[in-house]
Amino acid sequence: VQLVESGGGLVQAGGSLRLSCAASGIIFSLNDMAWYRQAPGTQREWVATITRGGTTNYADSVKGRFTISRDNAKNTVYLQMNSLKPEDTSVWYCNALGVEGITYWGQGTQVTVSS
Repeated sequence: VQLVESGGGLVQAGGSLRLSCAASGIIFSLNDMAWYRQAPGTQREWVATITRGGTTNYADSVKGRFTISRDNAKNTVYLQMNSLKPEDTSVWYCNALGVEGITYWGQGTQVTVSS
């Protein structure tokens, strides 16, 4: 199983980035997919989920700014991040949760938002 994130980088406050996570080795359409982030010295925190049925949920800190989506034909989940803030600076991780309860993680991609 591999989850490979991409799309991170350095952006100014107020800017946008789109993260992608390409999955292989799983039946992507049967997995709920999520994004988490972890800033230095903090615990990894949940940001957004899109279920296999397409239902989305967001942490309050990103609601209205970020949009999670998925393309089952491409085995890819996306996170469109708008109006970025310096506090969004973190390593961003993709997560897959299968119906059997097994969870997988990507290696992470760095997002840095300058003020």
